[in-house]
Amino acid sequence: MREPRQTQEDRPDPEALLALGRDGHRGRLKVYLGAAPGVGKTFSILQGARRLKEVGTDVVLGLIETHGRADTSALAEGLEMLPRRTMVDGNRTVEEFDIDAALRRRPQLLIVDELAHTNAAECRHPKRWQDVEELLEAGIDVWTALNIQHLESLADIVSRITGVMVRERVPDSILQEADEVVVVDITPDELIGRLKAGKIYVPETARRATANFFSIANLTALRELALRRTADRVDDEITDYRRAKAIDGPWSTSERLLVCIGPGADLLVRKASRLATALNAGWIAVHVESPGDEEADPERERRTAEILTLAQTLGAETRRLQSHDFPTDILALARRENVTQIVVGKSKAASWRRLTRWTLADQLTRRASDIGVLIMVDENAGQTSRSFAHAVDKVGFSADAGVAAASVAVALMAAHGLTLLLPLPNLSMIFLAAVLAAAIVRGTRSAILASVFSFLAYNFFFIEPRFTLSVARPHEFFALVIFLIVAGFTGSLAGQARKQAASALRHAATAQTLSEFARKLSGAATLDEVLDASASQFHKMLGYDAVILLPDDGTLALRASWPPTELADPAEWSAAHWALEKAEPAGWSTATLPKVRFRFQPLSAPEGVVAVLGLAVADGKEPVTAEQERNLSAIADQTAIAIDRVRLVGEAVKAAALEENEKIRETLLASLSHDLRTPLATIIGAVSTLRQMDANLSPGNRIALLTGIEQETERLTRFVTNLLDMSRIEAGAIRVRNDWVDPTDLIRTVADRCRRSCVVLDLKLSLAAELPFVRADAKLLEQVLFNLLENAHKYGEGAPVSIHARQEGGELLMTVTDEGPGIKKRDLDKIFDKFYRGGGSDGRRPGTGLGLSICKGLIEAMGGRINVESPAVRRRGTRVVIRLPVETKDVRVAAER
Repeated sequence: MREPRQTQEDRPDPEALLALGRDGHRGRLKVYLGAAPGVGKTFSILQGARRLKEVGTDVVLGLIETHGRADTSALAEGLEMLPRRTMVDGNRTVEEFDIDAALRRRPQLLIVDELAHTNAAECRHPKRWQDVEELLEAGIDVWTALNIQHLESLADIVSRITGVMVRERVPDSILQEADEVVVVDITPDELIGRLKAGKIYVPETARRATANFFSIANLTALRELALRRTADRVDDEITDYRRAKAIDGPWSTSERLLVCIGPGADLLVRKASRLATALNAGWIAVHVESPGDEEADPERERRTAEILTLAQTLGAETRRLQSHDFPTDILALARRENVTQIVVGKSKAASWRRLTRWTLADQLTRRASDIGVLIMVDENAGQTSRSFAHAVDKVGFSADAGVAAASVAVALMAAHGLTLLLPLPNLSMIFLAAVLAAAIVRGTRSAILASVFSFLAYNFFFIEPRFTLSVARPHEFFALVIFLIVAGFTGSLAGQARKQAASALRHAATAQTLSEFARKLSGAATLDEVLDASASQFHKMLGYDAVILLPDDGTLALRASWPPTELADPAEWSAAHWALEKAEPAGWSTATLPKVRFRFQPLSAPEGVVAVLGLAVADGKEPVTAEQERNLSAIADQTAIAIDRVRLVGEAVKAAALEENEKIRETLLASLSHDLRTPLATIIGAVSTLRQMDANLSPGNRIALLTGIEQETERLTRFVTNLLDMSRIEAGAIRVRNDWVDPTDLIRTVADRCRRSCVVLDLKLSLAAELPFVRADAKLLEQVLFNLLENAHKYGEGAPVSIHARQEGGELLMTVTDEGPGIKKRDLDKIFDKFYRGGGSDGRRPGTGLGLSICKGLIEAMGGRINVESPAVRRRGTRVVIRLPVETKDVRVAAER
């Protein structure tokens, strides 16, 4: 029977299946969640740990806080406990959880209490929950305890309920990603009874806690928060299970939020986080700024960075946009990211703007026809819509007002001077010029102030009745109003044009600098050039001390820095190694070793992290602006690509060398199989014949066999000598012993040797009379000539070979010529290469291809030159030409004396 076809709705959710698959590579986290201290979280953890210990589970107490409670301490007895790490934090000595000892021990289950604890400054991570994250990534199961008031998204609610601002917080993602959450719950009355009985704090502390935090109302509210958050998690678990198993159910479409934030909008971010959690939705936090906002004050940039970091901690994606039209670009981002709801804050102080419809919330509500807009009242949310309100800040206001007043004063004096010279019916254009001057010098705000000052000055000094602010005739009143409107719009446009022009100039300069940097990187041939150029560029554009470290056999090596500096602090090296191994930032202002001077960022390429960049902020407190972040990202990407390119070029060179070595190996093996096997076979055959048939051989046959053995042995000796000579030439170990050599005697000796060994039978000599002596190594020169004659006989296919020698100018010219088929033109440039054999019918010749290469090396070692010509005789054959310098007779005689 045919199975029914599986529809899209029947299939398991891929993301859910991937999440299940990832669980096997990561340790499991179990969180014991309580509404307040003293509900019994640590007690419950130790009870469960003892039960697992009894059934053979490897359980270790990494850190337990008993707070002096006898029953809790009794449960911890008998369980293995890691020693704590002692360190100095400020003026006190503290004991902290030793994460390195835990990683070395690697138990099946590790108990780490007080998840929200803040570590000492010397610890690798500032928060204990980050230690737990590293343990989980290492595959270790962890049990821990947490109170509901320590969740980041609930900090503002807990503060309003209890009147206490909780400083130690953990991101909500810890609870959301936990494999199990166990609520440890008792009633408020029972908890207060335990507090009064001294089972939680000492009596004095207990009295203060009862009067403040531990009230019935507070504990009831915290208990409700804990139960509600756990209920939300249970609902998420059911949803994940249904998706993974493709169980049909009342699925709703996935929600996705976009939150518009500004500096100080932390309450808005927390509300949005809670909303996203309740809707089980992903969310994006976006900060939008005008193109000229790069010049914003450092304090504002710092607050913006803090809000974006908070949003990331709460699980949001963060974006920074530059825009001239906030609503248009926000809606475009929302549609591009498939956002279903936009969350925007509206300040109570800005309620008067509703009449003008200038607020960002009103603009989004009017234009977002297909996306829901949720408006949350937030005292700090007005920062988000500053583009529409143009709120007047105190910074620079005095300067703007001063420039506006000065420009109007100049216009007033110019207008008064002109009225004395000739009567003018309308002087408004002079004051309009003052407005434009203020816009050019200071910008929009100064232009608006100048338009108001011009309106008042024009009315007071030039409109009848003069020296009053009253207007006698209606048409002059309307002219003044129109002047004010035109001046306001003109000044605003001029100010915006100035702002945009300044921004365009900055961007053009940045683009030009990045283009020059890219061109410099593209021209860098070595890795050191790339690293030096990159470190210098980071320092030049960002103003920070920069170091670049490269992986080297599992560790990091400092390869470039500008200005020249060293990493002296061991914590800095630890942060750099963390960035390399985890592929995430570490060091200053990050979640890992945030107290060190440098902020280390991995430089990633398609193959992984290729380097680590370290930047040292001048005083450790200056915020990184949005423009600096963009420049940093651009330079970092270009540097990573350049490092990867150099690495790939190096690997390509190595691959080419390996390929060439493989070809040489194949050639050498083929040569060995031929040039060694043939003479060895001859020798073995002759020896076998002599051994088996010695009594029956005639003296002539015996001599012939022995001669063959001798000749083949000499051939093997020459072959091995060639290999050794080639190795010595490449190593530069050839020792030339120059002495006076008679070329005539040397050539005749080589010719006789060839004839005796039957290397060349048809050999002709053509030697000039009284050839000059040369300074050379007689043994090496004889070897060269013998190799050339052997090559000529072999590649000349038995054709006649001739040797010619004569003096030509200050050189001795010796040639070895054969009348064979010759060498193809394309092979002439390669004929002296090692292992190159060309020219046969199949493009290859027998032999190793070392003969001519050795000859070239030996002749050049003796101060001579060698080259090949083909064709040589009647459009056939090959001629090898050797040129050796000839010393004058006077020099020769002096040398002999």
